[in-house]
Amino acid sequence: MKRWIVGCLVGGLLPGAALAQMAGDTPLRTLEPGAAGSAWQAVGRLNLDQMGFCTATLIAPDRVLTAAHCLFDPETGARIDDAALEFLAGWRIGHAEAIRGVRRAAIAPEFRMADARTLSRVASDLAILQLDQPIRLNGAAPFAVAAQPPDRGAAVAVVSYARGRESAPSLQDRCTVLDRFDEGVVVMSCSIDSGASGAPVFAIEQGTPRIVAVISAMAESGGTPISLGMRLDTQIARLMAELDQPQAPVQRLRSTPAPGAEGARATARFLRP
Repeated sequence: MKRWIVGCLVGGLLPGAALAQMAGDTPLRTLEPGAAGSAWQAVGRLNLDQMGFCTATLIAPDRVLTAAHCLFDPETGARIDDAALEFLAGWRIGHAEAIRGVRRAAIAPEFRMADARTLSRVASDLAILQLDQPIRLNGAAPFAVAAQPPDRGAAVAVVSYARGRESAPSLQDRCTVLDRFDEGVVVMSCSIDSGASGAPVFAIEQGTPRIVAVISAMAESGGTPISLGMRLDTQIARLMAELDQPQAPVQRLRSTPAPGAEGARATARFLRP
């Protein structure tokens, strides 16, 4: 079986037919404020203290989906304090539909930050965050998670923030599922970069986007960039159940948002990708 080493040259090429499918992929396009981007306001930027940012998505009024490795210091491997996380729903050019802190997180129990970046770590690289307050806005309605992983050859779409496009998300209308492994890893041709970790991968079912995977990492196959994500159907329910367990409230200091709907504000601290 092919082995994928994240960030390094992959041993083995994708099948020729799979590579050929990438010719139908569309380029990234920026979702500027306005009607074109209004359908994706539930996708937001997850600020990680002073360490950078990831992408995250509302899947319930008070819960967002992202990659587990986003919650750890990449240099020390230490867990970032939940109080230092901040979710900016629909962040575009200095404005967010809503800004929320994070109360707590549920991380896939198999995930180990110290593990080598192989298929097994990608498969478990998933977390759900509980926000300190729900977001109840028609323009940022949560996305549903699909009951099944995407099939090989399926067309999918990705919305992500990343290096060089920190101020607004980009949409890739079409990229391709190149492979799917028993470990629970999905290999795609989608264009990603640093900051896109945690980005939602959508399948459009009867005109409705549903999340079928979450971006975990970049890799290469024979010099061709690819993206790796994980199947969700076997993991979402148990992470949601963990957050359903009662927990004593935690006090934390929060900055006072500037005036505006749902605490939207003109600026946020710049975080290097």
